[in-house]
Amino acid sequence: MPNHPLGEVFGFPPENISPEASRHRRSRLCPFNNKVPNCTKDKANNPLGVCSIVTDDDVIITCPVRFREKWLIAEDAASFFFPTGTSWTTLTEVRLKDKFDKSAGNIDVVLVAYDNLGKVTDFGALEVQAVYISGNVRNPFEHYMLDPESNKLMDWRGQPNYPHADYLSSSRKRLAPQLIFKGGIFNAWNKKTAVALNKGFFDTLPVLQETDKNKAEVAWLVYDLVLNPSTKTYELTLLKTVYTHFDESLAKITRSVPGDIGLFVEHLQQKVTSKLEYPPDTETIDATF
Repeated sequence: MPNHPLGEVFGFPPENISPEASRHRRSRLCPFNNKVPNCTKDKANNPLGVCSIVTDDDVIITCPVRFREKWLIAEDAASFFFPTGTSWTTLTEVRLKDKFDKSAGNIDVVLVAYDNLGKVTDFGALEVQAVYISGNVRNPFEHYMLDPESNKLMDWRGQPNYPHADYLSSSRKRLAPQLIFKGGIFNAWNKKTAVALNKGFFDTLPVLQETDKNKAEVAWLVYDLVLNPSTKTYELTLLKTVYTHFDESLAKITRSVPGDIGLFVEHLQQKVTSKLEYPPDTETIDATF
């Protein structure tokens, strides 16, 4: 468990107390291309300016906007969606509906290719998967913000609800539904999907069967935050791209790995034995009722 659970606050590591870092914290600015200059995470008037947390010496992105640094994710997705030299642009939070006019959710980013006349010629979906947090991250954030210079090396260990990454909820509650509903529609249209996610998150997923780039329907863009010693900031860095088929990867992610059936039977036996030895204290209903 790290002493300091916060990886970045308003775009800068906690120990970075440079004038630029202080300006971002003072004005609650987001340096990662949010829809407005300020951070709007959780509450617009009192934003939770935590971009990432530290878990076992790994920096994990917990805010989806953090992935927008320099729009590298769009460039990396475009290299999968379109041939080299294609003109393209990005549209964010695009609503998607199914055949019955029911909402399937919003696409984080849709990359749209267009010709010389501006006519749409192709498109692909880019989904951004940040990691859920288990525990309370606002408490250490607010404590740090009281005096960043004094609290830059604060020790939060021993505090209740110490925050940590919740990878299981991130995959089951966020990633799997995104692929099933939104990715399923794009796949039915024969359109590609790219998923941008943190290395730590990707490493917790089942091993995916890879395929060639030109045969793939899904590209997993695996990033890490790498500290730049000269600027004392983390930089979003693409570590690898994993190319897969849609159905195979979806089956892997949504299918649970079975445990030992013997242990489950033993658990059932204990419950049955307990029930037979200590039957519930209820009155027998007259069969003629």
